[in-house]
Amino acid sequence: MKSLSGKLLIASPQLRDPNFAQTVVLMIQHETQGAFGLILNRPGDKTVDEVWGLLGKESCDCDQTVYMGGPVPGPLIALHTVESLSDQEVLPGLYATAQAAAFDELIRSEREQEFRIYSGHAGWGDGQLENELKVGGWLTHEAMVDDVFSNHESLWREVTSRIGLKILAPGLRPEQVPRDPGLN
Repeated sequence: MKSLSGKLLIASPQLRDPNFAQTVVLMIQHETQGAFGLILNRPGDKTVDEVWGLLGKESCDCDQTVYMGGPVPGPLIALHTVESLSDQEVLPGLYATAQAAAFDELIRSEREQEFRIYSGHAGWGDGQLENELKVGGWLTHEAMVDDVFSNHESLWREVTSRIGLKILAPGLRPEQVPRDPGLN
């Protein structure tokens, strides 16, 4: 089994599970016993400050949206760009943490740093993800740090376009192709 850790899972158009329709999942861990990742393009309805209040923490004045990482409940997880606050490196320059002290420093820091906080995650048991891949439920692609912090509304479309470009024009880099090839 080739690990998909650090890769993207992109819901195929045929995937009918409403939990995953048109989602892009960053795989955090993929082993023979199972896998878990975070849905990158599902914003929740609460801000970090609101969630902090629900957890009994002191107000943080952070109006950033908390994203829904998936249907499986679990601790809050932050994806961020600060190596010193990491539990693990997901991609070069992208880190994950579930530590309260790291969260506090991320949201209260005056430094400009990128982070997103996720509630819940996507999880698969032993062999489950591999079966979903075999039947065509998911596409896979290389992840980039920018995918995590991009516009959630267009992420699925952008990543599926990159996959299509790789298939149709494998020698071209994305910046070499016009946004609307019909204008050529």
